[in-house]
Amino acid sequence: MILNMFYGFCMALADSVPGVSGGTIAFILGFYEKLLDNVHNIFSKDMTKRKSAIPFIVKLLLGWAIGMAISVTVLSNLFESKIYFLSSVFLGLTSVSIPFIIISEKEDLKGKFGNLIFTLIGLVLVVSISILRDRISGGSSIDFANLQPLQYAYVFFAGMIAITAMVLPGISGATLLLILGVYAPTITGIKELLHFNLSVLPGIICLGLGILTGLALSIGLIRVALKKYKSKTLYFILGLMIGSLYAIGMGPTTLKTPLPALGLSTFSILGFILGIAILLGLEMTRKKLEDYENK
Repeated sequence: MILNMFYGFCMALADSVPGVSGGTIAFILGFYEKLLDNVHNIFSKDMTKRKSAIPFIVKLLLGWAIGMAISVTVLSNLFESKIYFLSSVFLGLTSVSIPFIIISEKEDLKGKFGNLIFTLIGLVLVVSISILRDRISGGSSIDFANLQPLQYAYVFFAGMIAITAMVLPGISGATLLLILGVYAPTITGIKELLHFNLSVLPGIICLGLGILTGLALSIGLIRVALKKYKSKTLYFILGLMIGSLYAIGMGPTTLKTPLPALGLSTFSILGFILGIAILLGLEMTRKKLEDYENK
């Protein structure tokens, strides 16, 4: 139980920040396929499979909820005052995860360079959404306490897209929320809800419904894509991750009070190194857990 809660806790830390997805953390810690199968079984019509998946998912979600509550509490206090430092951390996390996936999946990537077109598609997709974000979101910032009718639909859509990233070992759901201009409002909304400000509850519920819908629709497609078209899918994921570097740099512009994009003068090398160290630390933890299980 403690091990599964630890897995969920680590996934929450990843899912709460733009950079590395919870799926990537699951991949690094060695339980990605188990996660994918159990989430798929939760939505299965086979009651036996569903019952066997429930204990794992419950333990994982418990750790995830604890990690998310801690992350949101800390991040919401840092976002306004340390946005450039945090953006630099996110850049470090994402940058080091790209070569990590290339090395880990080299057998499926090697010699299939024709699939680089999917990397280009992923990169263009993320950058295009980032550039067109203001038009896509209606040109106004998202405030969960004062959502307009069309913004409810937009938040629902953002939740659907973000959860797809959570179960992919690549771009994070938080990065997609950042690209769509919903990340900072979500962090603020969850913090307000933890302080019993119920005015944000309809928006949070709308986002949650989008997440559940996206999870139900995407999990089967992702399993098929990774099993039948793994090389193409991996190249596409790499494109999403490379494109997300641009989106993270533009992150400060998505705040309720927009700030200039991350630049050389605001970039923090210390934050960048910290981001790299966090991911490398998780990899060391995975190896120690494997050694412990093999004893």
